[in-house]
Amino acid sequence: MVNFANLPISPERIVDFLKQEVQVREISQRIIWQQIISEAAQEHNIVVSSDEIQADADRQRYKMQLESAAATFAWLEDQLITPEEWESGIHQRLLAQKLSETLFAGEVEQYFAEHRLDFEQVSLYRITVPYEQLSQELFYQIEENEISFYEAAHLYDIDEQRRLQCGYEGRFYRWGLKPELAAAIFGSGLGTLIGPMKNEHGYDLFLVEEFISAELTPAVRQEIIDRLFKEWLSRELNYFIHNQ
Repeated sequence: MVNFANLPISPERIVDFLKQEVQVREISQRIIWQQIISEAAQEHNIVVSSDEIQADADRQRYKMQLESAAATFAWLEDQLITPEEWESGIHQRLLAQKLSETLFAGEVEQYFAEHRLDFEQVSLYRITVPYEQLSQELFYQIEENEISFYEAAHLYDIDEQRRLQCGYEGRFYRWGLKPELAAAIFGSGLGTLIGPMKNEHGYDLFLVEEFISAELTPAVRQEIIDRLFKEWLSRELNYFIHNQ
């Protein structure tokens, strides 16, 4: 039984809600993943020490500015979990991290070499407007230097955050973009205006600020390990389901 604001909520009601929100499959999958991770960690003699759990808990407390034990207990109570349940969650997450390192750290360099193009990055600017005619007009105005891309973004982009940043969208890996967009962007040159391209919110114009060559940084290394670990979990889940 869960008590929220002194109102009891039964496990049956929680499950019914998850069904209504079409989340039962996802939650069930994550529960089985947890079992798969625990069993695999045991097979590889992987353990998580109490000191490691404490260090991670301290990092979380620092990040959330929980400077005292009382503040931490109040936060846990607000989240409807006990200190033991919080530590159990930390234990499971650290166990998954250690297992992923054990299984796939040795495969990172080969994977990077075989998928190098995936890890090329682009620094990208974007304008999204609601109408195709407006996107075409802006395209021609920018091409004819009647208005700069950045000014057009500041004036017309439907996204408030991008307007404030004059269209800056961020850095993206090739694999993080839709295939047709990745092909258009990485097939263009610096400063090339791309679009209009239709999306669910309207029409996009893009401008490439910089191409960043693929490099095996610590962040990329972790991304590769995470990717391989997720693929492994999916295979293990399928095996688990079909051998029950």
